[in-house]
Amino acid sequence: METRALVIVDVQNDFCPGGTLSVPEADRIISTLNEYIRRFKAAGLPIYATRDWHPSVTKHFAEHGGVWPPHCVQQTAGAEFHPDLSLPDDAIIVSKGMDPNEDSYSGFHAFDDGGTDLATSLRSRGIQHIFVGGLATDYCVKWTVLDALKADFRVTALIDISLGVNLQPHDSERAIQEMVAAGASVATLNQMLMPVPS
Repeated sequence: METRALVIVDVQNDFCPGGTLSVPEADRIISTLNEYIRRFKAAGLPIYATRDWHPSVTKHFAEHGGVWPPHCVQQTAGAEFHPDLSLPDDAIIVSKGMDPNEDSYSGFHAFDDGGTDLATSLRSRGIQHIFVGGLATDYCVKWTVLDALKADFRVTALIDISLGVNLQPHDSERAIQEMVAAGASVATLNQMLMPVPS
């Protein structure tokens, strides 16, 4: 039975160089991320991709009381995955941030096209251990990892494919410390021998 999955967090155009909420140098993680995808795919393990999928009017945006510029608005180019991201055709896409009254940083607030939430989808496939990386370390990656741990999944944070916004200096480093303190392990590609460790 499958016990592991890769969860890619919000590698979308608006979070990459040229986007409305760009994470510095975000595009430099793409080639390494694609290698993780290749390895998980070769091992026959599920690959999930979360995405922000905001309505145009939401309390998440600064103009409506939030802290962020408009980004990843549904059906816009900014909400599309980075064009160099090699998601397989059978990747499971889960969307979050649709509720205009919620920030919904965590992938565990996301749903697939059929309305199934991420935790239920993972459990339906027998997944016990998820490997998480993407954008941004100090927000959506962190909250996805923390919520996964609360839901009793084993979690490895992939720190070589995670970059932060860093509204305050060292936010990303603090986020990694918080994830580890909560029970996550950390890894990089050169530590990931195949088959993927359980």
